[in-house]
Amino acid sequence: MVLNSGVKERSKNMSLDINHSTIIRRDSVISEELENSELHPLLKRIYANRGVEKLKQVNYTLNDLVDYALLKDIDVASNIVADAIITQKNILVVGDFDADGATSCAVMLRCLKAFGVSSVDYLVPNRFDFGYGLSPQIVDVANELSTKPDLIITVDNGISSIAGVERANQLGIPVVVTDHHLAGDVLPAAAAIVNPNQPGCEFPEKTIAGVGVAFYLMLAVRAALRKREWFSESRPEPNMAKYLDLVALGTVADVVPLDKNNRILVESGLQRIRNNKVCAGINALLTIAGKEVEKCSSQDFGFVVGPRLNAAGRLDDMSIGIECLLTDNYEQAFQYATTLNQMNIQRRQIEGEMLEQALVLLDKQISQIDNSQRLPNGMALYDAQWHQGVVGLLASRIKEKYHRPVIAFAEAGNGELKGSGRSIPGLHMRDLLDVISKNNTGLIEKFGGHAMAAGLTLKQSDFQQFKDEFDKYVQLALRPEDLENCCETDGSAEDEYLTIETSEQIKYASPWGQLFPEPAFDDVFKIINWRIVGEKHLKLDLAKESTGVCYPAIAFNKTDADLPVGDSDIRIVYRLDVNEFRGNRSLQLIVQHIEAA
Repeated sequence: MVLNSGVKERSKNMSLDINHSTIIRRDSVISEELENSELHPLLKRIYANRGVEKLKQVNYTLNDLVDYALLKDIDVASNIVADAIITQKNILVVGDFDADGATSCAVMLRCLKAFGVSSVDYLVPNRFDFGYGLSPQIVDVANELSTKPDLIITVDNGISSIAGVERANQLGIPVVVTDHHLAGDVLPAAAAIVNPNQPGCEFPEKTIAGVGVAFYLMLAVRAALRKREWFSESRPEPNMAKYLDLVALGTVADVVPLDKNNRILVESGLQRIRNNKVCAGINALLTIAGKEVEKCSSQDFGFVVGPRLNAAGRLDDMSIGIECLLTDNYEQAFQYATTLNQMNIQRRQIEGEMLEQALVLLDKQISQIDNSQRLPNGMALYDAQWHQGVVGLLASRIKEKYHRPVIAFAEAGNGELKGSGRSIPGLHMRDLLDVISKNNTGLIEKFGGHAMAAGLTLKQSDFQQFKDEFDKYVQLALRPEDLENCCETDGSAEDEYLTIETSEQIKYASPWGQLFPEPAFDDVFKIINWRIVGEKHLKLDLAKESTGVCYPAIAFNKTDADLPVGDSDIRIVYRLDVNEFRGNRSLQLIVQHIEAA
């Protein structure tokens, strides 16, 4: 977004309302085991700040994965699927229209085919026509396919598909649900449900992504087939590690917390990719984004591959993304990746326009509240021109800017609005919607999701009531200090560690992500020079006073309006990065926050 004079003026007017970030340095005690290890000194501090006390916590071996047997009903589900494979039933996988759903679908289809299934297909609801999950309408579509399914397996959805599973049962099609979303008060009457977040499930890692659950079910199915001596010389037993590249991508792209189990899945997938053991689709998506497969990182999944894959489900049909992940033909995969890249460019343009409109809406919303110009505690925003597939990204951008829970709505037809929400630490978004729904009968037609992200549907005529209720209940749920935006850092980066070598060691030291954040530091620098690049990014030359050494830095989506007025000394929160340009490599600071020194 280009900050024109109008936007600059808005920033000044709203300066009292925006919670400027408070820098908090993590300062955990380094355990004796870490202190006595051969780890880089900076990594010792970084790991300690993320709760690591033992080296085994950052030793990512597949032998340490949590046992799939702990998942409730996985034995029932795996035997149902194994029976369908052995008897050569028609299996249909019903997926979701985001990256987690796409990778889940690809893992399931690739595994089932490797197990020897002769008839397996997938169906992904178009968000604009059918909405999310296994709805009765999608079941009817499935029932009309030329190859009618004998078994439906859901991936990354199904735990809230009460009516859809009922419709499948009426048609005589058993359903196996694999999901990771939070369960409601009533569960679908499926033949089996595999979901760590269903009541009574003892699987300890509740934050596993949908693709992880699908992968775990396939591990159990392989074990069930092995017991029945299904595999032979002509039908060899597949190596399940082959699919970890997809599991890693879906896990990071879904922004689930990277607990130890998820880090094992992600790191194992990344190692395979760096060794060129990668499916053609991920290879093509990395290549078209200008990334080298051998240097792939979790950050590439989150900011490069994931958004391109998600673009299909946001703007059109996720089947394009799934086909990209299913093909073994690189040329074909590159064609799909090219289409996805073009979609992502279009998505960014739409998102930018929507963000500008949202900021104007916020101005109006604030001016209508009271003379104190208080920001709402919970922000609910709607514009008739907004794109249904991009409102989640818009909510995320507004949340990051104002550190408030945000739900953005778009029209869904038939007088309905569909909203996508993003939360902040301390507020469980899905549970809050549950409270609002129970205290306002009929206000929310349906909802679901996680602690940090959720979706819902309501009547357009009820938007104002919901907006008021959302703000009210967020205010009841959060303390004033919860609304203070804090930048947590790993402290100062010593001068001798500001090198390319340290940057690369940190980059590959662990899969960084949600709740295991990429290392960030804060220090005071003197501005030597600045300029705007790409119309919306602030390029800086910064010098450390202690050494006088100058470092190039870039602050994405920031301009000179974000620089303190009349002061050449600034304190920044930054990450270490390596900039590669025309064959030259240099250390670059990625600036996340700027304030007066």
